Amino acid sequence: RNLLRYMSRNDSANVDPSDGLPAPPVGTWARDKHGLLSLYIEITRATRRKFVDTPDKAGATFIDLYCGAGRAHIKGTDEYIDGSPLVGWKASQVGGHPFSAVYLCDADTLCLEAAAKRLRVLGAPVQLHEGSSLDAARHIVGNLNPHALHFALLDPFALDLPFEVIQVLSGLKRIDIMIHVSAMELQRNWARYSQAVDSPLDTFAPGWRQSVDLQQSDESARLSFIDYWLDKLGGLGFVEKPQFRLVRGPKNIPLYWLVLIAKHDIASRFWKKAVDLSTPQDSFDY
Repeated sequence: RNLLRYMSRNDSANVDPSDGLPAPPVGTWARDKHGLLSLYIEITRATRRKFVDTPDKAGATFIDLYCGAGRAHIKGTDEYIDGSPLVGWKASQVGGHPFSAVYLCDADTLCLEAAAKRLRVLGAPVQLHEGSSLDAARHIVGNLNPHALHFALLDPFALDLPFEVIQVLSGLKRIDIMIHVSAMELQRNWARYSQAVDSPLDTFAPGWRQSVDLQQSDESARLSFIDYWLDKLGGLGFVEKPQFRLVRGPKNIPLYWLVLIAKHDIASRFWKKAVDLSTPQDSFDY
């Protein structure tokens, strides 16, 4: 019954024949994002081991606040791939030091349930949080061990990531955060968003209108907007500057940046290694 409801609400929805659960469509470029996610988690296993190798350790958590269904369908093909929750969990198992807890949230309850079911089949210790990403972040952070190691993925489909979500997560002493920032949406919708009284830009980077000169060219204004966002990140206690990775789509079109921020400077070395090992793409080291 839940699956029928999902299909009726999602015209382009697919069902993975391997398990009969939802698998929303994605572009081929999702492989780049998941490949880098997997590499980064694998590379950090030695650090994670220090937090999970004995029962009295604080633990290491994976937080995915826009988790999707756990599996996805590559548009225009017959191929189904793992989504971020499964990619992250499986990567943590490489080397024998998996996450001690996995926290999931998604606005689509049926996708959230599908992701959880798929992870539980794999033996993952899953906890679900329905509702908004901000409510989930507050609840999760309020119940985490403050001495544990944490990794969060913030992968919304568009520029609708509340900056406050990052603020809440930044309260954790040991956390790395990988953020999806839609370069395509920023470029395509800049004129409309920047002229609106309230838009996703105001959620993503509150207060930007007092710092960005809209009389300059759109390109310069967009760069100023990103500069403002980076300045706000800099005030949250993360070390060094954010690390960027640009992912391109067909015809070399910029699609999105993956941005890493962390509470420890060793993360930048792990990120560079993951980028060097990943499928060649243009990098954008902002």
